[in-house]
Amino acid sequence: MSNKRLATVLSIGVIAATGSLAWSDEHETAAVAKNLPTAKVTLQQGLTAAESQGKPISGKYEVEDGHFQLSVYTAESGKFSEVLIDHNTGKIAKTEAITEGDDLADAKKQIEACAKSKKSLQSAIDQAEQASTGYRAVSVTPRVSGGRAVAVVTLVKGTSSKSVSEPLE
Repeated sequence: MSNKRLATVLSIGVIAATGSLAWSDEHETAAVAKNLPTAKVTLQQGLTAAESQGKPISGKYEVEDGHFQLSVYTAESGKFSEVLIDHNTGKIAKTEAITEGDDLADAKKQIEACAKSKKSLQSAIDQAEQASTGYRAVSVTPRVSGGRAVAVVTLVKGTSSKSVSEPLE
């Protein structure tokens, strides 16, 4: 199977697993891969930085409205937020409440998976990167699969991308 076809299959798998279209668009993945070398902050560091706003329940690098950014969803006291982390400094750039639509539905699914977790998202990312030499994590989304919590980690190496599932229990 060619790398391009494999990336497409993996993207479809991420859509099925997470209900998210974020990684379905090859242009989005390519845009993130192109900008990733400029990011001094790892996805794990972004999750840690967002902890001051609540428990991190997912995170991803993305290009939104032409701007490369690190976005982390957090949960605290039944409320959800999107925390934008400066990908150069690791400082919080902006926090917005998540109150409606697909973002809220996604956050509710993510917190459900996190509630079943015994491991952190950071640990899942570390394991995925260790098993994928040369790849860097650009997205982590927890989900429940067969009653068990897993983290779907998307990794990029140059222009190649792949997704792996890491158990969170």
